[in-house]
Amino acid sequence: MNESIRAFISGKRIALVGASRSGKKFGNAAYKELKNRGYDVYLVHPEAKEIDGAACYPDLHALQGKVDGVLVCLPPAGAEKVFREAAEVGLKRVWLQQGAETPTIIALGSELGLNVVSGKCILMYAEPVRSFHAFHRFVAKLTGQL
Repeated sequence: MNESIRAFISGKRIALVGASRSGKKFGNAAYKELKNRGYDVYLVHPEAKEIDGAACYPDLHALQGKVDGVLVCLPPAGAEKVFREAAEVGLKRVWLQQGAETPTIIALGSELGLNVVSGKCILMYAEPVRSFHAFHRFVAKLTGQL
């Protein structure tokens, strides 16, 4: 496991950007699963006051000093704003969930001095790893991709 992944999952306070009010996005599933794994997860949504009974924060500025990293579960078009906010509030650890990354976004992360994890599913790394994620992790370990 590389150092960027290890550093991100060692922080137990995570902002999550990308949960939806409908509850049907990966961000909602990641929120519930990370909470079940013992993480303090704070939802960031620019409009919702709460999602599934959990309070939402309008942006990363509202969480300044309260979180160790940010998990981005948005389409690439929304990731740039999150990166810029993370840099503004001093958050260095950013995890781009699979599907959120583009070469341009990753380059922006480097320009802003962010420690970015991309192309990986956080649920394969945040302990304890369960269900089919445990199988995927096992396969990744066998093939040298972990």
